[in-house]
Amino acid sequence: MSARTIFGFIVLVFFLAQAGYAGGTGEIQKYFNNTANDVKAASAPAEKRAILENSLQTVSRALDRVESSGMVTDADRSGIDRFRNSLREKQSELQGTDGFDRVADSQLDGFANYVVQDMQQADQYITISLVALLLIVIVLILIL
Repeated sequence: MSARTIFGFIVLVFFLAQAGYAGGTGEIQKYFNNTANDVKAASAPAEKRAILENSLQTVSRALDRVESSGMVTDADRSGIDRFRNSLREKQSELQGTDGFDRVADSQLDGFANYVVQDMQQADQYITISLVALLLIVIVLILIL
């Protein structure tokens, strides 16, 4: 193989990996964005709260399944744990447990927006490989 072919292959793999990573994070962000839209469309606070709880639990279950699959590295496991802890904090805040004040019924729409914004920023401080990210998205789709 020539150096030009090898270089071209490396560049191609790099661009495909970037596109795959962006697609994976985009799917998770889209999931939470859809959740926020559902919360805003609901009229009763109990319904809004149930939508948020179900969404956070669904993503937590997806993380559990991916982590227990044995297909993730130690670095991915660390990133998944940080992501799961972030989700648990949001669940605790929503429910008013673990030292958090319960989110008031009048603030559920704002809390849904907060969850979306926090998940959009999560990729800045949580590192998960492309393979693990795509597994999470696939499991999330299967759970739904």
